[in-house]
Amino acid sequence: MKLIVNGEPQDNEVSTLSELLTSLDYEGDWLATAVNGELVHREDRQDYALNDDDRVEILSPMQGG
Repeated sequence: MKLIVNGEPQDNEVSTLSELLTSLDYEGDWLATAVNGELVHREDRQDYALNDDDRVEILSPMQGG
């Protein structure tokens, strides 16, 4: 499946948002995710089906001062 993840095109063999996050080594409850500009809540990621050409944004908080 062809996806755009954080602005970068990539091919990935996943079917859900949760699988994508796992395949990219993203973990934790503090992630913010959006698909095609729509926020996807943490509890919905497991069942959120991805489609070809979806635009996925993954944000994680940064620590620092």
